[in-house]
Amino acid sequence: MSNEISLVMGSSSDWSTMKEAANILDEFGVKYDKAVISAHRMPQEMFEFAQGAVSAGIKVIIAGAGGAAHLPGMIAANTVLPVIGVPVQSHALSGMDSLLSIVQMPAGVPVATTAIGVSGAKNAALLALEIIGTTNPRIQLKMTEYRKQMHDKAAESGDQLV
Repeated sequence: MSNEISLVMGSSSDWSTMKEAANILDEFGVKYDKAVISAHRMPQEMFEFAQGAVSAGIKVIIAGAGGAAHLPGMIAANTVLPVIGVPVQSHALSGMDSLLSIVQMPAGVPVATTAIGVSGAKNAALLALEIIGTTNPRIQLKMTEYRKQMHDKAAESGDQLV
């Protein structure tokens, strides 16, 4: 049985961004699969992964990609599972190309799309945890605790104003 969350990226160079999603999942104690699956250089493996994801026990796929960023959409086109796309910041257009490639999916093939870069990777992990939390009370409780910690940290920072 696979882990419930899969973290995939189009290239190993995307790991510097996607590791932030992994860090959040690690913080929550959630196991996940991670792999490089290039939509352009590994199309057969990408199709097999996406088409076999349901039977593998995966519940949510986080897919990060830069540049043309076809990976999230191509995975979404080949599975009925929720796919969360993370636009990786590219050199050419600072990630705007990635963002637009992921967010502009045609009606009927949704990809939840997060912000460009590190914030997007972190939010993708949090969104995946919220999805898993709908059927896992332990994850939902940890998410509630996480939000309280964020609140308390923000409130404390205000106390430091002079």
